Amino acid sequence: MPFAHTAEAVRAWVHGWSASRGAAEPAPSAWGFTIDVGLHGHVMRHVLHSADEATVRGITGSATAPGVWLKAFVPPETLEPWLAPGWHLAGGAGYLMSASLPLAPARARAPGRIPEGYRMNTWTRDGVTRALVRTADGAFAARAQIAVTGHTAVVDQVETDPAHQRRGLGRLVMDRLTEAAAEQGATAGVLGATPEGRALYEATGWRVLAPLTSALRGPDPAGT
Repeated sequence: MPFAHTAEAVRAWVHGWSASRGAAEPAPSAWGFTIDVGLHGHVMRHVLHSADEATVRGITGSATAPGVWLKAFVPPETLEPWLAPGWHLAGGAGYLMSASLPLAPARARAPGRIPEGYRMNTWTRDGVTRALVRTADGAFAARAQIAVTGHTAVVDQVETDPAHQRRGLGRLVMDRLTEAAAEQGATAGVLGATPEGRALYEATGWRVLAPLTSALRGPDPAGT
């Protein structure tokens, strides 16, 4: 395990995510971090490295404006009863995952060849490396980015267009980005995964550290 404990991985994830998104520097507290994001529908977020009922009720009870998110490393069925009125779960179940860099499976697979009919461009600005895969005619196919902060790196915004899935593009961008992070001195990686993404990441050497559940203050998109 590249981190001594889950709280250390959470701290790396929070700081790398903030760098990746261009958000404010995370403000630490006894229970975790608060980040000003500044987007419509995502004004700020609280990340709890140690969630309990009293802490979650206190935070969600005092946050009454829409667009505030909360991230906790407990299952959805644990977090939901703790939420104050006006809050709801968002995004489904997730996972915090980590890996040592460089990824040994990526080295073993090392061809990393771009499938025929696609082209990939990568670039780095302000410590964030992005990979973009397009079709021969320039249409979007896949993307991801990775932010390096010291010896840790956070993979973020991994996306493959549904029309181009199951062609190895997600694995391709993951390999390229983690290799780029290792070249910049990162020795440990961390990311937040969906259930769908978990299979891809586990196949490339990542392991689950903890469940990851999101909650949002504001109108429930399901209308419930």
